[in-house]
Amino acid sequence: MSIETTARVADEIGVLADLSAMLRELLDEYGLEDAEITMDTTFHDDLELESVDLVALSGQLREHYGEKVNFATFIAERELDEIIALTVGELVRYIVASLRGVS
Repeated sequence: MSIETTARVADEIGVLADLSAMLRELLDEYGLEDAEITMDTTFHDDLELESVDLVALSGQLREHYGEKVNFATFIAERELDEIIALTVGELVRYIVASLRGVS
């Protein structure tokens, strides 16, 4: 594994941990704070998040990462079926790329 790949994977692990904490905060409101969150977890089917929850998550991401991570733009570039099938891993990779300045 190259140094760049190792750094990207390390970044993804850190972002997954941050994102999991944010999601657990949202899920706590529904009594689902024990839900398993992995790179393959879907926001809609697995976590049962609604659009209002994604808006709240967007605010948390902006607060945590600043302007570099624009969740609204990320979502706006997708079709409805892509948003419904969106996984935690896709968002993690987007965040890592945004923080690295690669969009």
